[in-house]
Amino acid sequence: MADLNEVIPTIDLKGVPDEKLNQQIREASERWGCFKVMNHGVSSSLLSEMKKTVTDLHERPHEVKIRNTDVILASGYKPRSELNPLYESFGLFDVASPQAINIFCDKLEASAEQREIMVKYGKVMDGLAKDLTRMLAKSYELADPDICKEWPSQFRISKYHFNPETVGKNGLIIHTDPGFLTIVHGDDNVGGLEAMLDHSSGTYYPINTSPNTLTVNLGDMAKIWSNGRLCNVKHRVQCKEAKMRITISTFLLIPMDEVVEPPSEFVDVEHPRLYKPISDGELRKIRLSNNMHDGESFQFITLK
Repeated sequence: MADLNEVIPTIDLKGVPDEKLNQQIREASERWGCFKVMNHGVSSSLLSEMKKTVTDLHERPHEVKIRNTDVILASGYKPRSELNPLYESFGLFDVASPQAINIFCDKLEASAEQREIMVKYGKVMDGLAKDLTRMLAKSYELADPDICKEWPSQFRISKYHFNPETVGKNGLIIHTDPGFLTIVHGDDNVGGLEAMLDHSSGTYYPINTSPNTLTVNLGDMAKIWSNGRLCNVKHRVQCKEAKMRITISTFLLIPMDEVVEPPSEFVDVEHPRLYKPISDGELRKIRLSNNMHDGESFQFITLK
């Protein structure tokens, strides 16, 4: 079987005509639910500074870490657990808001320099996520492609505690992301991200991180919004080697209480409506209450 990691496109966001670029993003989002981007406008120095900042924050004592509490469902600090014993993470909601970042930094005793880095990073990543979403909407020739203008973004800042005894084990369980679109700032030194790219066999393939590239994947709300056209890719993290792994994920979210249903352009005789209208918050509650992580919750909203 071919190495599908070579098939997953790395899309150059500069120097390509808009119409062609939009089409590349759409094709990758429909077929794979994920792709990588280069020339994305986030400087290598900012990526490096942010990685150093979050690595330092993860060195805080447990009693400091737990000050990071939920603003929305499942947005705060998550310690290692029975479900994910090798993984801990911080959450930060509304990353484009300097005020939200300052509150987060106050609780974790971050320095003035670290605050500045996080504000810059939050602004540019929120902007990139929205730009990618607009490109996707334009590829479908929607009447209003600026669908995400008021959508918030969330950080999930993760540390994986890999050691020789955990090689070959799950660092993070199989799941789909509940939001619309995710940008993953991976670890250039430690791999492990894998996506189900061959649904017929259920086989997972590595999504390797390259310097100055970012990985993008689509979530549950994108599948609902697009009436099934976009793929909410299943993925996981495997422990490949005994090294600490640091990643930063930016989730573009549809507002939690906003009921989502597909635009009229996605529904016709050949493409009947597939899912019941539902909000992000309602779908998250279904996922959590039924302990469902990798798209099984769609059985509750699929129209017969």
